[in-house]
This record gives sequence, C-alpha cells and structure tokens, in this order.
Amino acid sequence: MKRMYHYATVSKALDQLNEKGFTCDFNRNAEMIKRNPDKFEIVHVYRYEGESDPADEAVVYGIRSTSGKKGVYVAGFSADSDQETSKFLFDLSIRGR
Repeated sequence: MKRMYHYATVSKALDQLNEKGFTCDFNRNAEMIKRNPDKFEIVHVYRYEGESDPADEAVVYGIRSTSGKKGVYVAGFSADSDQETSKFLFDLSIRGR
C-alpha cells in the first residue's frame, strides 16, 4: 500500500484527496459500489476520532474503480449513519498500486 498521510481533520483529508483526483462522491453513489464490488478498491483510509464525543468518529475512504474513476466515501459512526454501507466498504479489498 502507498504511504498514508494523516490529516488533522476530515475536511483536510477530503481537500487533499480532491487534489489527487478523488472527485466522485460515493456517499451519493454507494449503489454503484454495492452492485459491482469487484470493480472497486480502497486505496486510502483515514480514521478520525472525536476528542470528547464518540459520535464524532469518522472514516474517509479514497476509492478507485477499475475504469479509473476515483472518489471518496465518508462513513460516520453515529446512530443515523448508514451502517450497511460502512460494513460493506470495510469488507472491500484494500490495495495500493
């Protein structure tokens, strides 16, 4: 896997991934990944924990498709987060090229 960088906040990670071409919002297009999991791979993972509130925890995934499309998915750990998609992404292969 490529060297991972730590960013102070979720927004900083999203900004940097955007600069690296990760422009698709897979939170809005999660069905695309669910229908074709073998065509996607996780190439970046950033985990954030809230300093005082566990509900502030989040994971930022940088995801690439076999066709070259790159995007991000932000998974939260609050009660209203999409746990099904979060688990599915957790189960996806994590590879680097």
